[in-house]
Amino acid sequence: MALTEKRVILQDRGKENSASISVYEQGGGYEALKQILQTEKDKWQDPNAIIEEVKKSGLRGRGGAGFPTGLKWSFVPKDNPEPKYVVCNADESEPGTFKDRVLIEELPHGMIEGMIIAGLALKSNHGFVYLRGEFYKGWQVVEQAIAEAYEKGYLGDNILGSGYSFHMATYRGAGAYICGEETALLESLEGKRGHPRLKPPFPAVKGLYDCPTVVNNVETFAAVPHIIRNGAEWYAKLGVGSEKSGGTKVYSISGSVNKPGVYEVPMGVKLMDIIDDVCGGLKPGRKLQAVIPGGSSTPILTAEECQDAIMDYEGMMEKKTFLGSGGLMVLDDTVDIVEFTYRHAYFYSHESCGQCTPCREGSRWVADILKRVRDRKAEEADLKTLLSFSDNMGNGTTICPFADAVQMCIVPTVEKFYDKFLAYTQKESAVAYA
Repeated sequence: MALTEKRVILQDRGKENSASISVYEQGGGYEALKQILQTEKDKWQDPNAIIEEVKKSGLRGRGGAGFPTGLKWSFVPKDNPEPKYVVCNADESEPGTFKDRVLIEELPHGMIEGMIIAGLALKSNHGFVYLRGEFYKGWQVVEQAIAEAYEKGYLGDNILGSGYSFHMATYRGAGAYICGEETALLESLEGKRGHPRLKPPFPAVKGLYDCPTVVNNVETFAAVPHIIRNGAEWYAKLGVGSEKSGGTKVYSISGSVNKPGVYEVPMGVKLMDIIDDVCGGLKPGRKLQAVIPGGSSTPILTAEECQDAIMDYEGMMEKKTFLGSGGLMVLDDTVDIVEFTYRHAYFYSHESCGQCTPCREGSRWVADILKRVRDRKAEEADLKTLLSFSDNMGNGTTICPFADAVQMCIVPTVEKFYDKFLAYTQKESAVAYA
C-alpha cells in the first residue's frame, strides 16, 4: 500500500487565507486552549498535567536535537519567583530545511496556540518568536496573527476570562546561522552578539535575562494543541515505528525528485516510501546516489543505506545519522558529490561565530582543502589530512555543537565517497561529471 500524507500540523495548508485566525478556528484551532482554561475542576488545572500529557505523547524536539519536549519543560522550576519565558526558535537556517518557513507563512496560529499552552504549563506570562532575518514575509504574517489573537482574547491580560495573562512579541535576527543554537539565540534576543553560552547552566534554569526559559522550534509548538485536544495516546499512535518516536514529522524535501516540497507523514515510515510514494520518485533516467536525511549537518546516507532506512530517531541512529530537522536532500547520480560537499564546507566556514579555536580555524581549513580538491589542485595526502583534523574538531572541544556539525557534514561524505574525491586528486585520470 502506497504511503500517503498524514496531515495534522499541515491540516489547513492549501486552504484560502490559511494564515487567518478564522480558518484556524474552523479546523479546531484554540479549542485546546479553551479546554484548558474554561473547564472547571479539570485535570488541566494542574500545570504539571499539561507537561505529563506532552511527555506521554512522545513529542520530541522537531528542530534537530530530538530531545523529549515534555521532559524539557519539566526542568523549568515553576515555583521560581523570577519571570519565566517561552521562546520559539524560528531561525530556520539549516541548508536543506524550509518546513518552518511554510508553517510561519501559511499556518502561524498553531505555533502561537502551542506557545500559550506552554506558558500555562510553565507558569509563564511572556513569549517571544525569534525569526530568521530573511523571513520578512513570515514576520509580517506572524505579526498579523499575533494581532488577531490579541483581538480575539487568546493573548493579553485575563485570557478568555480565566485570570491568566500571556503576552507575545516577535524579534528578527540578522541572518546568523549560529543563532539557531538556543543559547546563541538567547544572547541575540538580549541584544548581544550571538555567541553560544557555556552549559550548564541550561536555559531551563538560567535562560533569557538569566531567568528560567524554554526554547522550542516552530513545528514542536505547532504539535502541542493537537496533543491536548486529541490526547497523548492518539498522537503517540500516529507514529508507526519506535515507541519513543510518536506523532508525525514535517519534512522539507528537495533535490532530484519529481515532487519536491513540504510534506507531513507518520514517524517511523521508510525513507524510500517517502521518496517513491510521496515525492513521486526520482526524475526519469536518474539513479539514487545519496540522501542527506535531516539537513546539511546530518551524516549522509548512501543509496544502499537508504533502502531499509526508517525515518524516526532510533532508525536514523541505527544508520549512524540523525533525523535532524527533517531536511531531506535527495541526490541522484548526476550530482557532483565533491562540489556539493565543498559548498557545504564553505557555508560552515563562513557561519562559524569564531568563539572557539577548533571551530574557527578547523572549519576554515576544511573549506580550504575541499576547495583545492574541487579545483584539482590537491593530492591524496590532503584528503588524509582533512580526515585527520576534521575528525577531532568537535567531540567536546567547543562550546556548542557547530564544529561537530562540520565534522558530521564532511567526514562521512569523504569516507563513503572516497573514490570520487580521490579522482579529483588524480589530475590526468580525473573525469568531470556531466
